[in-house]
Parts: sequence; C-alpha cells; structure tokens
Amino acid sequence: MNNFDQQLHKKLKALPGETLPEKDLWPAIERGIALSPSSTITDNTARLPSFPRGWVAVAASFCFVAFLALLVAHSLNPWMQPQSQDIVASMSTQHDQQMKLLLTQYQDAPALTNDWQTQLDELADAASAIKLALKEDPNNAALIRMLHHVYQQQIALIERVHAPKWQQI
Repeated sequence: MNNFDQQLHKKLKALPGETLPEKDLWPAIERGIALSPSSTITDNTARLPSFPRGWVAVAASFCFVAFLALLVAHSLNPWMQPQSQDIVASMSTQHDQQMKLLLTQYQDAPALTNDWQTQLDELADAASAIKLALKEDPNNAALIRMLHHVYQQQIALIERVHAPKWQQI
C-alpha cells in the first residue's frame, strides 16, 4: 500500500459505524405508503395528470410513420437530391483548379520523364470519354467514380514526375 491508501484506510476507520437520523422518519414513510397508487387519494392537488398508454402509443407510431414518409419523399424527389451533372461539373471545376495550381507550382521543376505530357493527354482523353458516357447515363455511380479516379491519376502523375517521394526529405 502506498501512503495515500494508508491515509485513506485510517480515515475510514475513524468514521463512526452508524449514523442516526435527526428526527423520526416513520411518519413520512407511513404517509408515503398511504398515498401509494394502490390506495385512494382524497386530495386532488396531489394527483399528477396521467395519459392512457394507448394514446401515447398512437402518438409515437404516428410520429414514426410521418418520419418514414418524409424519408421516402426526400429520396423520391429529384429536386431535393444533387444532380449528377452538378456533381460532375463541380468535380471537373475543382480538378481544373488543382491542375492549374500544380502546373504553376512545378513549372520550374525538372521533369523526370519526357513522355509525361502524352500520359497526361491520354488521361484527359479518358476523362472526356467518361464525361460523354455520363451524358447518356447521368446517374451511373460507377462512371462518376471512374472519372474521379482518372482525375486522381492525373494529379498523381504530375506529382510523381516533378516531385517524387524519394526526393522529398
């Protein structure tokens, strides 16, 4: 035992074994038993309002059904959901800004390979083909993911060519 435990043990032993109440508690206990729900209450001011369980269950089920209806209505209304064209447009805008930033950042840095520009053009062609396919099938999540992946590949290509990880310390 450490010093704290020893002091705590001494203080616990010094406490009195039993504490008596200052007044007799039985009269209050008898009144509490007399006012129990099984007994009759003569004083109407002591009674709390009670609701039948059936009404509470009906109200809870109504709230649940209303919540489900709101969720279904939200999923069915196209004006409440972002359009895939908007997602693709914002993704393309963000990608173009990021590409411009990277190209201006690395414009003075030497490139490790000479054919990185052709690889970048091939990825741009792939992005254009995916965008064309998205015009025919705008809600195709796989095409949106493919476009995002192509954009990530373009950015990774620029970073790998101009600032490879083995040069960063």
